[in-house]
Amino acid sequence: MSTPAPDNGSAHPYHGRPLRRMTARSREEGHRTATPLELFFDLCFVVAVAQAGLQLVHAVAENHAATGVVGYLYVFFGVWWAWMNFTWFASAYDCDDVPYRIATLVQIAGVLVYAAGVPRAFADNDWTVAVVGYLLMRVALTAQWLRAAASEPSGPARRTAVQYAVGLVLCQAAWVALLWAPEGSRRWLFLIVVVGELLVPVVAERNHQTAWHPHHIVERYGLFTLIVLGETMHAATTAVQSALDENDALGDLLPIASGGLLIVFAAWWIYFAVPAHERLGSNRQAIPWGYGHLAIFASAAAVGAGLEVAVEEAVGKAHVSVTAASAAVTIPAATFFVTVWLLHARYFKRGAAQQLLLPAGALAILACTFVGHWAVFAAGLAAAATVAVGVTLAARPPHPATAG
Repeated sequence: MSTPAPDNGSAHPYHGRPLRRMTARSREEGHRTATPLELFFDLCFVVAVAQAGLQLVHAVAENHAATGVVGYLYVFFGVWWAWMNFTWFASAYDCDDVPYRIATLVQIAGVLVYAAGVPRAFADNDWTVAVVGYLLMRVALTAQWLRAAASEPSGPARRTAVQYAVGLVLCQAAWVALLWAPEGSRRWLFLIVVVGELLVPVVAERNHQTAWHPHHIVERYGLFTLIVLGETMHAATTAVQSALDENDALGDLLPIASGGLLIVFAAWWIYFAVPAHERLGSNRQAIPWGYGHLAIFASAAAVGAGLEVAVEEAVGKAHVSVTAASAAVTIPAATFFVTVWLLHARYFKRGAAQQLLLPAGALAILACTFVGHWAVFAAGLAAAATVAVGVTLAARPPHPATAG
């Protein structure tokens, strides 16, 4: 006699019951899509992304690019990792009952507290508020993993859930301990904590893979990419509007706005050009793919910050050269192109021309850094040209030698 599958409805598992058993969902569910709660969770991350980008703008505009980039990467890691922890757990164990919803709302509150602490962490290396936010998130997520462990029969699945819970507690204890570390060594010690955080899924899932859903995971990552790109467009639009309110500089700002729009459009196009879920067969592919998105998300958000710096330089408010302001746009844009190619685009390309297109496009964008006040517009044209060539190459019938 076969065991009946758990009642995990593929479209929306919440059927009006306040409490359900948190059993692992099936990787074979059809039409598995993001829930309204997951979408709400993502939207709340806009605040944290915006805070990180704003701090990067201030640092680069004041000619402190090196320290600004380092601080940005530190605080953005916290944003990204909090989202990662929730997303992969939800893909495997989302039961959408009342306790699950309440725990998720507590995590959202923690995200907002973390976002409030970003300016202090960035500027003063004071992580107190940020760590309190993480503590809220971790208490809720640890409870979720313990609940999943209690619902699993004894065996690998339960051990994996318990190992996740233990890993979360140990890593959070390390975050708290950092508050008492000497300020000069705090960021170096944080790198050790980062390594520990990244090892938790690797260790926990070495003998048992949780039931994350490939289509669902790819959709969730795509939605967060859209949110980050949307925040980039919002930041750039706000910067242009503020500049126009204070200066009569439409002729200087129009090329920046147009180039930035082309870059964002191209970024969207290349990210969603291939069916990434086809690569995610196991943790061997999924973990590097998921971790690599730190560079995609951070660079996409940094493009928006760079556009703000370029606008401020154009109206004389930034204390940087035009080349430095241009680099604030072209470097993250090129990083986005290369990282998308590394993570999934290259696996769906045929022939040398298609394989080399995105790296060549990234180099062309970087070369635009040195063309003066038209750099952002030129980078936008290079990005658009990369997409146009890619579409043309993809439309060509495959050569018989590479058709297989």
